[in-house]
Amino acid sequence: MKILSADIAATAAGASQFPKDGMPEIAFLGRSNVGKSSLLNRLVARKQLARTSGTPGKTRLLHFFHVRRSGPDVMLVDLPGYGYAKVPRRERQKWQQLIEGYLDGREPLRAAVLLQDIRREPGEDETLFVEWLHARQIPVLLAITKLDKLKKSQQQKRIRELTDGLPVQRDWVIATSAKDGAGIDKLWQTIDDLL
Repeated sequence: MKILSADIAATAAGASQFPKDGMPEIAFLGRSNVGKSSLLNRLVARKQLARTSGTPGKTRLLHFFHVRRSGPDVMLVDLPGYGYAKVPRRERQKWQQLIEGYLDGREPLRAAVLLQDIRREPGEDETLFVEWLHARQIPVLLAITKLDKLKKSQQQKRIRELTDGLPVQRDWVIATSAKDGAGIDKLWQTIDDLL
């Protein structure tokens, strides 16, 4: 599968700004600093489509990326990170309303990709997100990020631990590395299966 182009289609602070073209959408969500922007950039073979930052919580709006491929076109949706971003509580509540407002009943949404840093333990946030998505019958893929940060001898054991820790279908768990491209083809294949 070849990426032909990837461009920002919309940036949204609310439902009135969501695209209305009905193109299939895949949402990407995870804690601040989980490597979401880096993974999105690797998926579309672009360096700066999704903005990366050393400051957790930089993504504060929904960003819709139109990806033209040798397969069907798809919209990848970058949701604000949650968790330990140093922003006021009121701001975090606005993000939560924006995220839930998007995920709840969005007709073009085909699946959500929950990112989990291989070096971190899943928290209550991740478990609640998976349960919330399951209750709305939204398929959940688990993309384990930053695979390159562990030695090869430690990777499989850690992946099993994370898989056991979150209620996600085993064949929808993909270990990835934005740095070396590990798991990128498998993630695209799994997304295609859901489309």
